[in-house]
Amino acid sequence: VQLQASGGGSVQAGGSLRLSCAASGFDLGYYSVGWFRQAPGNEREAVACISLRGTSVYYGDSVKGRFTISRDSAEIRVHLQMDSLKPEDEAVYYCAAGLFSDQSCLSESYYWGQGTLVTVSS
Repeated sequence: VQLQASGGGSVQAGGSLRLSCAASGFDLGYYSVGWFRQAPGNEREAVACISLRGTSVYYGDSVKGRFTISRDSAEIRVHLQMDSLKPEDEAVYYCAAGLFSDQSCLSESYYWGQGTLVTVSS
C-alpha cells in the first residue's frame, strides 16, 4: 500500500512541470488527495488538495492562479500542473490521501508518497 509521486525535475523560473500521484494497493478514488511541499529549513506547506470526484479543491495562497490540481477520469491518478514556477516553489513535493478540508487541505492524511524534487532556477 503506497502512493507514488512522480514528475519532479529541474526547470527555469517561469517554466512548467506536471506532477502525478498514483496509488498501489488501494483505490485512490475513495480518497481526497493533496499535494504538500517542504523546502529545507521550512515547515511542510499545503499546496493543493482535491476532494472525492473532484467536486472541491483547495489551493495554498502562494500557488493560487499558477497551480492546478486535477483527477483523471479513471480516478487512478491525481495531477498537479505547475505553471509560472518561481524559485520559491523549489521543494520536495509529496502527495497524500485522506479527508478533504476546505480550510486545511486535508484534515486527515492516511497515506503519503515518498516525494519528488522540484528545482527552479532563476
